[in-house]
Amino acid sequence: MKDEVPNLRDYHTALRDEAAAPTLEVPQGEPTSKTQIIAIYGKGGIGKSFTLANLSHMMAEMGKRVLLIGCDPKSDTTSLLFGGKACPTIIETSSRKKLAGEEVQIGDVCFKRGGVFAMELGGPEVGRGCGGRGIIHGFELLEKLGFHDWDFDYVLLDFLGDVVCGGFGLPIARDMAQKVILVASNDLQSLYVANNVCSAVEYFRKMGGNVGVAGLVINKDDGTGEAQAFAEAVKIPVLAAIPADDDLRKKSANYQIVGTHASQWGPMFEGLAEAVGIAPPVRPTPLNQDGLLGLFDSKDTGGDYQLVPATDTDMRGKHGTPKASLEVIYDDA
Repeated sequence: MKDEVPNLRDYHTALRDEAAAPTLEVPQGEPTSKTQIIAIYGKGGIGKSFTLANLSHMMAEMGKRVLLIGCDPKSDTTSLLFGGKACPTIIETSSRKKLAGEEVQIGDVCFKRGGVFAMELGGPEVGRGCGGRGIIHGFELLEKLGFHDWDFDYVLLDFLGDVVCGGFGLPIARDMAQKVILVASNDLQSLYVANNVCSAVEYFRKMGGNVGVAGLVINKDDGTGEAQAFAEAVKIPVLAAIPADDDLRKKSANYQIVGTHASQWGPMFEGLAEAVGIAPPVRPTPLNQDGLLGLFDSKDTGGDYQLVPATDTDMRGKHGTPKASLEVIYDDA
């Protein structure tokens, strides 16, 4: 007898019903685990890697044991931490070692600077694989290397927020992290990505998950206030506002670390480190599209545009010759 083929429509409906069902609110409070695992999400190019490299360096200066894991295929995080040098990624090293019949050792993939331990998961070659699947494979390898036995105060994960597939949502979907930090600026696209991550957190909370959003870091803050308004609307705190300063831009472009007490920017990153450590994971209230647009002046976004429905004649263009109507029309009696 053949196996019964599941009815995908019924399965989809059941999944939606399960997600929509009310669940008990997960208690909010400071994480109790010794190791805080924190996933940082944001739009590509918004400054996640800049924020994380400097945050991790400052945490280490403050006496914390920190592991920084880059989960973005561009490997920006460790490049910034290591002065522009690219370290071997876990995925490429694993592939090379497997071909040679060897096992990956921690010294092959993990490197140190300023007290920070750092590594990159990496990703597939362009057009030759799924980035999300690479993330999953990378964490499987970390577990084999003893990830759960390591002794750190903080494990910081740098995730690309634009991509919403399951691999990049792994820390949220599987409760691998206690909390999420968002990085955004005063622009619609980065706040759209931040809102998407809030939606993912909310979805998995409805499914019984425990991950929450600890807060927002506003990068390249020009003082216009949209990111602050977003944080207030989704009910998350602002952990730090990093100004749009030319000195920061130049130092970041030159792979210079500013998250140190030797820098004029040290106190700002020290404050961020303290806020990150104590911020509890909260359940956000994501916005709809109109809510996001409402954060900006409609003159800048076109938010006051009204949808105009197309007609069949519009779609036919030059082929839009009138057709004889089949409607029966009665003469007036």
